[in-house]
Order: sequence, then structure tokens, then C-alpha cells
Amino acid sequence: MTAGGFLAGSDLSPNSLEQARLRLEGRYVDLTSSNPTHNGHLFPAGVLTAASAAYWPARRYTPDPRGSLPARDSIAAYYASRTAASGISAASTFLTASTSEAYSLLFSLLAGPGDNLLAPRVSYPLFDLLAEMRGIALRPYELAEADGWAIDEDSLRDQADARTRGVLIVAPHNPTGMIIERALPALSQLGLPIICDEVFAEFAYAKGRQPVMSALHPELPVFILNGISKMFALPDLKLGWIGLNPSAEATFGPRLEILNDTFLGASGLVQAMLPALFADGLAFTRSMTSAVRANLDFALQILSASPRLRVRAPAGGYYLFPRVLGCEDEEALVLDLLEAGVLVHPGYFYGADAGCHLMLSCLTERSVLAEGLSRLVKVLL
Repeated sequence: MTAGGFLAGSDLSPNSLEQARLRLEGRYVDLTSSNPTHNGHLFPAGVLTAASAAYWPARRYTPDPRGSLPARDSIAAYYASRTAASGISAASTFLTASTSEAYSLLFSLLAGPGDNLLAPRVSYPLFDLLAEMRGIALRPYELAEADGWAIDEDSLRDQADARTRGVLIVAPHNPTGMIIERALPALSQLGLPIICDEVFAEFAYAKGRQPVMSALHPELPVFILNGISKMFALPDLKLGWIGLNPSAEATFGPRLEILNDTFLGASGLVQAMLPALFADGLAFTRSMTSAVRANLDFALQILSASPRLRVRAPAGGYYLFPRVLGCEDEEALVLDLLEAGVLVHPGYFYGADAGCHLMLSCLTERSVLAEGLSRLVKVLL
């Protein structure tokens, strides 16, 4: 994509970090990878083979605008196992090709050009691109670093205006690991629909698993986004879902059905496999999340010993987002680290404009993580 395309306002040329990364390709340790298949987390091939076997002899394309019922039944059973109060049923679940597609559908559903959605700052940059595609503005509400990156409710209230159509929440948050443990008065007062991305829900760390947002705010329309990319380390099989609580289903379900029916992006094969993935794959998920917790323990021990770093244990997820003390130029630091043989992301990639932060992935295979952390700490001496 170039200027003059559908993202004409965006500068898509490589930034200074990407230029340096390309120049140093093969000469650095990557501490940014969130791709499980590049880090030794491979879902059992035997489960995949067995899950797909029954599809081929009876293969018949019968599309459903919400997705196959057995797949939706398995999703509803998953949420029922977490809490009886989720309100998510098979009838109120939609299957998509990914959470990115789910976001795009919901942006179209809730807002039009000139409208806005409230989005967290710090946050993953995907939202900006999706909003630009739809002609929607994102109004940033703040996360309070001193309070464990909790949502600043005053900021949330202040950012809403007459054109605000919903609130985006990521919990566990990417990249800070924040979770939301209780209902937030500001959300109830605003009365806006909530889009809650919980793709890291299985990756609990310092606190318990993220409560299902629809159970915390049953009075509001809530859309829960998740999928198999993180939960089962299957980003290549491309399946996500949107779970609607009763309020969201009553108000938005019929129109979302039309939007999803327009694309029918979810693979029929992977939909057919989903019940077996839930039935036979959660043991793998537990093993993977245990490995990530061990990596977080390891990384926190090393980073906490550095006087230049202020690092907190994330409530969930698999990222660390430490603050670097005595740093005046975040980009220069990240470039120095890359020259020293370790790739990290700067905080400004995620909209963090106060202080100096680094993003590190503890999904990284242990030996690679150890080498990368060693190089990072040496640069900060």
C-alpha cells in the first residue's frame, strides 16, 4: 500500500527501527516475537489430524451467518465453564476469520464516518489502522501506570462526547498485562457498548484469570472477542469469535448477522475442528501458559536486578513493559540495543508518550530469552 491508496493519510515507509532491523537481519536476538509457532509452541499435530478427519468424508458447504452450530456450542460451553453469568450462548455467538475481522465488523456495526470510539492509551496499534479504514476517530483514554495500568475512569468520562459510539477494552491488556477485576462505575455511567478483547485470557500471571466482561457489566451491550490464535497457538488456522451478551444480542444481533453473512470469512474446516480443539487441546494450552509463566518469573528476576529498570509483574498476558530510568531518548535507546544485538519495541509504538518504556515478549523460547535479556541488561549498565 502506498500514498494514494485507501490509507492515503498514513506513512507506510519503514521507520528508523525497521531500517536498522533490516540492515542487521540475522545478527540480533528477537525479544518481540508474539508468534507461538516461532517459539516452540506447536499445537499437537495428532489432535489437528483427528479433528479434521471427520470433515472430509461428509464435506458439504452449508454456510450459517453466525457460524456452525457445533462450533458455537463449544464456545458457549467454554464461557459457561468460566462463569455462569457470562450471558454468552451459542445463539449469540458469531464466528469470524480472526479477531481483526471481528473488530472490523464491530466498527462498521457501531459507528460511521465522523463517529468515534474510546480506546486505551497505551494500546496495540491495530486499532488505528482499522479506524482509519472506516473513517472513525479514536479518542484515547488513559491507563494509570502508577496504579498498575488501571483504566483512568475520569479520563474515560472526559473523552466521551456526542459522537462516541463505544469503548474498546483489552483485558488482559497488550502490552501492560492489566486486567479488570470489577465493574467500573464510569462504564455504567457512560452506558456505551463495550468491545472487550480477551485473547490473552488464558494467560493469567500475577492475578487470576480475567473475569468475563459481560458478567461484570450485564446492563451494557458487551461484545467479547477471542479466538484460537493465542489460546491454542494456532494463528495460521484463522478462527475467531464474537460473543454477545443478551443486551448486545437484542440491540445489535440481527444487524451483525447481516454484516457477517456478507463475508462468511471463517473457514468451514476450522469451524468443524473447533469442538475437538476445545475437548482435546486445553491440556496443551495449560502447558503453554505454564511455560510462559516460568519465562515471566525468569525475566522479572533478571530485570528487577537492574537499577535502570522499573518493572512490574503483569496481571496477565505474556508481555513485560518496563520503564527505563534516566532515559531521555527512547528511540535512540532501542537503536543502541539493536546494535548490541537485541531487538525490543519502544513504548511509543503503543502510544506510551510519558517516560521511556520497552516491550518484551516472554513467549520467546527460554534460551533466546536468556541471551536477549543478558544483552539488554549489559547495555543498561
